[in-house]
Amino acid sequence: MTKNRRALGAIATGVLAAGTLVSAPAGAAPATATSQSAACSLRLGSITPGGDHTQQTITATPSAGARQVGPKDIYADGQAHLPTSVRTELVVPAGEERTGLAVVGVRMYGTSYMTDGTGTAIVPGTLRQTLVGGGWDDLHKYVELSRSTAGGIERSNVYSLINQFTDGLIARWTVTPSGWKYYTTFGGFKAVKTMALIGQGSTYDTFLATTNGGALYTVRIPTGSGKPVVTKVRTSTWQSFETLIAEKCGNYGTLLLGIDKDTGSGYLYAVGHANGTATVIKGLGKVPTTFPATDSYFRYYSAGTNLTGA
Repeated sequence: MTKNRRALGAIATGVLAAGTLVSAPAGAAPATATSQSAACSLRLGSITPGGDHTQQTITATPSAGARQVGPKDIYADGQAHLPTSVRTELVVPAGEERTGLAVVGVRMYGTSYMTDGTGTAIVPGTLRQTLVGGGWDDLHKYVELSRSTAGGIERSNVYSLINQFTDGLIARWTVTPSGWKYYTTFGGFKAVKTMALIGQGSTYDTFLATTNGGALYTVRIPTGSGKPVVTKVRTSTWQSFETLIAEKCGNYGTLLLGIDKDTGSGYLYAVGHANGTATVIKGLGKVPTTFPATDSYFRYYSAGTNLTGA
């Protein structure tokens, strides 16, 4: 039995029994934001059942800007889900280029387009849908693409949380100019409910992961050889969130949004640099907006941004 499986064995046994269902994790400190975290924000996106993109700014106050719908009809109705973060780059004379991944039906596609100055309409002729491959069925629970330039090293890795019948796997690919390569899987993650990327190094990516029983862990995955390192952060009360969205906050912190699709609610947290159970987590409060349960959520980020929360 590997060290990784022993560590996550604790998730699947004793930890899963801990905690009761609550809207806001009791493991977070009272809602007292520092001046640094109060200035932080994240740009939330989603795919609607109609195949549209949306965007909305969530700030650490907490507050929520107006939800903008568009561009519309990027995907066929009811087909797109499991979006990755979407990278944005400003273009001349106005608007931006946006690129990311999403599953359409059971196939993974790369999506790119340019917006006009409104940010909600596509410049004609710029929408591209590139087929990556098939097999992306309902066993896939979470997908993320990590593009990092940490330490001056450019790399791209894709991760998927897969709910196998007898185990839970995290799969990792390395994205190269000639395609996705070096497919690797790590077992022992059956109890994980959802994840969010919080740290990008030159040789690793780190995720916050919640379990069905409410525990919160970091999972540090090397981009080369080696096994993930799993570290407990909290033992209970995080199970109500179906989606986690993380954005850089300060030099080494994270602004974390937890979305409870059962109630359409979202809660914000200022998370200090990951340090096991000593990690500081401050509850910033409930976000004053509704998060439709039928949407699939993601984060817009500026090209060149590296997450440094772990």
